[in-house]
Amino acid sequence: MRVAIIAGLIGLGSLVEPAWALDKVTFGTNWLADPEAGGYYQALVDGTYEKYGLDVTILQGGPTSNGGMLLIAGKIEFFMGGDMIGDFLAVQNNIPTITVAADFQKNPQCFMSHPGVGLDKWEDLPKANPAFVSAGAVNTFWAWMRLAYGFKDDNIKPYNFNSAPFIVDKNSIQQGYITSEPFEVERQGGFKPNVFLLADYGYTTYSTQIVTRREVVEKKPDVVQRFVSASAIGWYHYLYGDNAKANAAIKKENPEMTDDQIAFSIAKIKEYGIVDSGDTLTKGIGAMTDERWSDFYNKMVKAGIVKPGLDYKQAYTLQFVNKGVGVDLRPK
Repeated sequence: MRVAIIAGLIGLGSLVEPAWALDKVTFGTNWLADPEAGGYYQALVDGTYEKYGLDVTILQGGPTSNGGMLLIAGKIEFFMGGDMIGDFLAVQNNIPTITVAADFQKNPQCFMSHPGVGLDKWEDLPKANPAFVSAGAVNTFWAWMRLAYGFKDDNIKPYNFNSAPFIVDKNSIQQGYITSEPFEVERQGGFKPNVFLLADYGYTTYSTQIVTRREVVEKKPDVVQRFVSASAIGWYHYLYGDNAKANAAIKKENPEMTDDQIAFSIAKIKEYGIVDSGDTLTKGIGAMTDERWSDFYNKMVKAGIVKPGLDYKQAYTLQFVNKGVGVDLRPK
């Protein structure tokens, strides 16, 4: 990597002008280009990363990609994490990764039901049959739902990321992302589903984290700080500024993404405070706290998802967040 000499590293929201060469870094997303990665594309196309002395490449994820393995292998510097369960399992399996920011304060994971059939309240959902749940969910958030709210494994039918079975069965429920599947259900099924965000019922994980390797934190903390701060600025600009160029970049990377889907996703990110809510209002986008990490770890231990006695604090560091970067960019 070329060496960059950077002056005046990261004040409260101040931009850093690059001196000489930029530091090259690659950020791998965990899915195809979409508004859920909009802040990173925004920081790329509007020059924020460059102003912070970074030459950033965004490596689009997808169903056949494995950015996590590329990160571990040292092929990329940063990766978009899914939720904190993955961080705990990394510690449990001695994988040398670490979360340095949480750009989603709430996981967008939700469940949907049909309106007007007795499934209009969260407490109604455990009786729904079938429940369309993916294989990856059974031992993660569904395991928590089973313990905390009495959802039953006997009601599960496989969810293969096709909402047609849910649409035709009025007594069913289906998992989804609040920014995505409800849009498809409304478009294909012609009705507006009830939507229940798991974060509103106690599933307190952070999501869309910035994850890197421990050696990067140890050897290049200035690069980590600049990437975290510039990404936060990108999210403020994407949510509250002119995001046309970022959306154009997303559509170029992922031609199946439509303007209507993008508008829906951004609206839901704002409505539910997925990125900017709670601690971010004073600490800035990407904020994390020891209390949130402890709370979610204890819930996952109780649900049998991660081992008790784990040194879960190895999963993250607060070194690069909670500095108020970008809070002045939020509309008054």
